[in-house]
Amino acid sequence: MDTIFKRRSIRKFRNGEIDQKKIEKIIRAGMNAPSAGNEQPWHFIVIRDRGKLEAITKVHPHSSMLREAEVAILLCCDVTLEQYEGFWVQDCSAAAQNMLLETTDMGLGSVWLGVYPIKERVDGLREIFSLPENILPFAVFPVGYPGEEKKENNRFDPARIHFDTW
Repeated sequence: MDTIFKRRSIRKFRNGEIDQKKIEKIIRAGMNAPSAGNEQPWHFIVIRDRGKLEAITKVHPHSSMLREAEVAILLCCDVTLEQYEGFWVQDCSAAAQNMLLETTDMGLGSVWLGVYPIKERVDGLREIFSLPENILPFAVFPVGYPGEEKKENNRFDPARIHFDTW
């Protein structure tokens, strides 16, 4: 629970190199998420190219922190791997949460930048990364050393719990 409470959306980063082993560990966490029928529809693009990070800011209006991030990870879905129609969104969401938790656990920061289902963002990222037609960009995760401190957050609300009926 500690990592869950510590995980916050980090939008400011300070300098510091993120080595490839840490990025692999974040992606490994994503790949170990549950998926419908164990379809594992995900692919990941590790982005260090400053030009591509800047290009994302032109198609995603809430992504300015990519200019400060050391690296970003683009989580995509290969729709040809889909066994149960429409469940890839849940699969990729589970992968995304695992990635965010692992990032936090390593003392790094990130924020979930939603891409899918907003057509302009999907089309923009598809063009930036030359994605084939069967690959849908789902979300971008800037990764870096937090340049801001946020208090732990416990959002538990017993008023949202119902038993046996509404």
